[in-house]
Amino acid sequence: MSQPATINLEGKSFELPTLEGTENEKAIDIAKLRDLTGYITFDPGFKNTGVTKSSITYLDGEEGILRYRGYSIEELADKASFLEVAYLLIHEELPTQAQLDAFSADIQSYTQVNQDLLKISEGFPVSSHPMCTIAALVGAMSAFYSTDEAGDDEKSVLRLLAQLPVMATWSYKKSIGEGIIQPDTTVDYCSTFLQMMFAKPGEKYTADAVVSKALNKLLILHADHEQNCSTSTVRLVGSSHANLFASISAGINALWGPLHGGANQEVIEMLEAIKADGGDTDKYIAMAKDKNSGFRLMGFGHRVYKNFDPRAKIIKKAADDVLKALGVNDPVLAIAARLEAAALSDEYFVARKLYPNVDFYSGIIYRALGIPTNMFTVMFAIGRLPGWIAQWKEMRVNKEPIGRPRQIYTGATSRAFVEIAQR
Repeated sequence: MSQPATINLEGKSFELPTLEGTENEKAIDIAKLRDLTGYITFDPGFKNTGVTKSSITYLDGEEGILRYRGYSIEELADKASFLEVAYLLIHEELPTQAQLDAFSADIQSYTQVNQDLLKISEGFPVSSHPMCTIAALVGAMSAFYSTDEAGDDEKSVLRLLAQLPVMATWSYKKSIGEGIIQPDTTVDYCSTFLQMMFAKPGEKYTADAVVSKALNKLLILHADHEQNCSTSTVRLVGSSHANLFASISAGINALWGPLHGGANQEVIEMLEAIKADGGDTDKYIAMAKDKNSGFRLMGFGHRVYKNFDPRAKIIKKAADDVLKALGVNDPVLAIAARLEAAALSDEYFVARKLYPNVDFYSGIIYRALGIPTNMFTVMFAIGRLPGWIAQWKEMRVNKEPIGRPRQIYTGATSRAFVEIAQR
């Protein structure tokens, strides 16, 4: 039994219960704080507020630890397929071969998307950001499937895992003036996505094994990340008992923001800007050190990981493998290599732990694969989907109450209404 915490306010003492997680994370339970004291806590961004008890993902930013259901991200990225990890997150345990085969087959059986959803997609301008499109399409899935699948969330889960990658390729194909490609369900999940993206109508396409393996790692590394902005959004929307499609659509919109899922896109945009300015990385390294320059290196350091991003260590090798296998000769990626070398050796960056993070390397890989910059956040969404589903499911199974944050009101005090003629 944890010792209670004592808080002293206005000459009175109050005891609040404490609790401890399985990894020794400690918390003060303030659920009854307002009833006892009349006070609430003030925590902008909820940076120190635990909103739920969760058994899905453990993250230790100081030690650089990330685990899904107790399994290290290093082992999962090295040994598992993305669908194994999706099954783990959603169903709590790694699947047996028979369970994985059935899960994969079930997903494949749902890859045919309602053609009316395709018509909705075709109504978007070619210039539409693909995140806008997929958020709208996932939200629209409620209109087509929520009644049919009422009370059967597993069908909705399978449909999302099967169809989000399919719908994600529609915007790209439309942007380059090509017809959509139907999924080849005889190959693995990642190879199917690559086939839908890059196959030409009427041509046989076989995904490069190195590329497919790298994509598999990227999706695993993005599959969940505890209570971040988009995941918290999914849980908050779901807490009102909104259905899975509506909740995931909300999460996609939250991920779209440049401070969250748009970071890897900003990496490439920064590299392209450096190239357009002559490609002098020394100049930009110096600017990054100058607080008055207004320039910030994108893709370096992390607000949660204080020493290193464990995902970056894994994906760095995948990035090296992809660039070597594809023989990519891209001046933008050459600039990235020079920035990486500087950040890993320059004392200024080393001392401040401004290491290249997963967004830096994922942007490099996606560019090398030929995935357009505005699709980077879409790739993030495809990877994060199993985590969102698992978090939504956990919240509903645990019967968590509807989310309702408090505020500190700072507006005008009571005042009388003034008739319009006297204003």
